[in-house]
Amino acid sequence: MARRRKGRAVNGILLLDKPMGITSNLALQKVKRLFGAQKAGHTGSLDPLASGMLPICLGEATKFSQFLLDSDKHYQTVGRLGIKTTTADADGEVVETKPVQAGRADIEALLPRFRGEILQVPSMYSALKHEGRPLYELARAGETVEREARAVTIHRLELLDFVSPDMSLDVLCSKGTYIRNLVEDMGDALGCGAHVAVLRRLMVNDFPESAMVTWERLEQAAEQGHEALDALLLPMDAGIQSFPSVTLAASMSFYFRQGQPLRVRNAPLDGWVRCYDESGEFLGMGEMDEEARVAPRRLVVIQPEQEG
Repeated sequence: MARRRKGRAVNGILLLDKPMGITSNLALQKVKRLFGAQKAGHTGSLDPLASGMLPICLGEATKFSQFLLDSDKHYQTVGRLGIKTTTADADGEVVETKPVQAGRADIEALLPRFRGEILQVPSMYSALKHEGRPLYELARAGETVEREARAVTIHRLELLDFVSPDMSLDVLCSKGTYIRNLVEDMGDALGCGAHVAVLRRLMVNDFPESAMVTWERLEQAAEQGHEALDALLLPMDAGIQSFPSVTLAASMSFYFRQGQPLRVRNAPLDGWVRCYDESGEFLGMGEMDEEARVAPRRLVVIQPEQEG
């Protein structure tokens, strides 16, 4: 007999406004404990230095976290010119200082070079893995390994303000973009180096900044109980609204839940689709197969709530 998980079978997405000074994993564990959730996972780490939107998926919502990992991100950052650090942010040790001779016009002239598709070499202090170990673990042990440059896309890059040595930037970018690499590369191009002094994530996917829940608000809800906490959650399908949807008749829903591909009227020809039954209940994600059927891929399994 399979062991039942401890905790509540609570499902949904919390858009945590992660405070500075804690890791994404610590924030995740604290949220999981407050909700008493059986399982939880975050979608894309924020460095301890960074604050802002950290979507945390609870329960069955974890099955759809990859779609959030693959989405665009919106950041605002302050890059401090003239100082390079080991980690390319304020948490690292200073390795080089240079005078800052660049002005606002120099930065504005540089921006087009970093818009569109660019190549980035991931930092040794990133969470990418090499032979199963995160790069940051190797870096802290004094090791350096070769990293291949990766293509990322900067959809928007604007200078919000410049009060030397600090340049404030607004960045809308694709998944996999490292803002500290962007800032450091810009500093190198300006001839003085740079590091990230402040970083805040304002958006993941299409979730608005206003939907974030601060840690203070979360703790206040926790004092009122699980009902108040659960009211802060978005539905499981909130992060996949950009995909087309299909509705399955009652009999089809049964077979879909059993893992059988089905032909559905008005379904797209290819790609992923959100699947619902006639009552509007979210069933999970399907993918169109070569025979134009909706093939079940990630199904929602609702369990009875269990405390403990």
